[in-house]
Amino acid sequence: QVQLVESGGGLVQPGGSLRLSCTASGSIYAIYNMKWYRQVPGKPREWVAEITVLGSTRFSDSVRGRFTISRDNGKKTVYLQMNALKPEDTAVYFCGVDVRWEVDTVNAFWGQGIQVTVST
Repeated sequence: QVQLVESGGGLVQPGGSLRLSCTASGSIYAIYNMKWYRQVPGKPREWVAEITVLGSTRFSDSVRGRFTISRDNGKKTVYLQMNALKPEDTAVYFCGVDVRWEVDTVNAFWGQGIQVTVST
C-alpha cells in the first residue's frame, strides 16, 4: 500500500507564510497528479491546487497569486508554499496523490491532514 505523510503546518499570523510538504512511501510504481485540498469543520473539502507529472499547475481562485505548488519526483514529495496568508486560509490541509501502486492499478491516496491556523 501507499502512505502519505504531511508536515509543515502550524500557527502563523496574517500575512505570514508556511510551506507544507507531503511525502509518499510504500509500493509505488509511478506518481501522477499531486493535489492539495483543505477543509474546515462543517464544510465540504475544497480543492486548492494541483500539479501534473510534467509540472503544469492549477490553483483555485481563492489562493491564486499567493500559493505555489511544486514537486520533487525523486523524493516523491509535493510542496505547497503559502504566502500572504489570511484568516480564511485556516483549515486542515490534505494532500491527495494519484499513484500506480500495482502494475495495472492506479488509485488516489490521501494524507492524514495537517492543521494550518492563521490568527493573531
